[in-house]
Amino acid sequence: MAIETIAHPELQDDVLTLGNRTFNSRLIIGTGKYDSFDIMQKCHEASGAEIVTVALRRINFDNKNEKNLLDYINIKKYTLLPNTAGCYTAEDAIRVARLSRELGFSELLKLEVLGDEKTLMPDPIATLEAAKILIKENFFVMPYISDDPIMCKKLQEIGCPVIMPIGSPIGSGQGILNRTNLQIILEQAKVPVIVDAGVGTASDAAIAMEMGADAVLLNTAVACAKDPLKMAFAMRYALEAGRLAYLAGRIPKKLYATASSPIKDF
Repeated sequence: MAIETIAHPELQDDVLTLGNRTFNSRLIIGTGKYDSFDIMQKCHEASGAEIVTVALRRINFDNKNEKNLLDYINIKKYTLLPNTAGCYTAEDAIRVARLSRELGFSELLKLEVLGDEKTLMPDPIATLEAAKILIKENFFVMPYISDDPIMCKKLQEIGCPVIMPIGSPIGSGQGILNRTNLQIILEQAKVPVIVDAGVGTASDAAIAMEMGADAVLLNTAVACAKDPLKMAFAMRYALEAGRLAYLAGRIPKKLYATASSPIKDF
């Protein structure tokens, strides 16, 4: 049975715009850590995502007789977002980005330059250096970066059309650790903000959307859940709920109670 992927009616015209592309789903999903490609396929469909990110360094292009994960992604249905995961220098990330173009991938690129093997935190200086060069080469650079408002602003100022601050370290499942920084980033941003990394469960994704994030990128939370398929559905609905709540506007927080029922009848 095919899985329904139509968004909530209130969100039909509320699209995510990346360059000259528009998407109904605000969830970007990854491809790693699944027990099988079959489970990955089912989770992608259940999530309602329209963008799938792929780590180029982890794809075996050498053996033509052996299937790789790209054989399990319907490129007519999903937009591929190549990423430079596993790169620890600006030079290495630039090389992988150029390789993605040679292989026929689109101009979309998740730029990831890591600074530490244990924390997998981004190297802000190397990320900035690589972004400057790749922007000049007409890549649509989407930088994975720490939740530093100053660095996010600098990346935006050099021409990054999207910024992707972390919620918490990759695969940690800690959710959004610093809401204050993320709120500042969202308030000063003039480009889409995609929360990338650290989501552990559906409520984490909903919080990011309620705060005003334009999208959420996640992988481990689904792939490593006890039931990945159920979690994929949960993430889909969490993003829709969070987006609807943001558009609706929450009530102000108050110190004291306010009666729900009027004191006098009408």
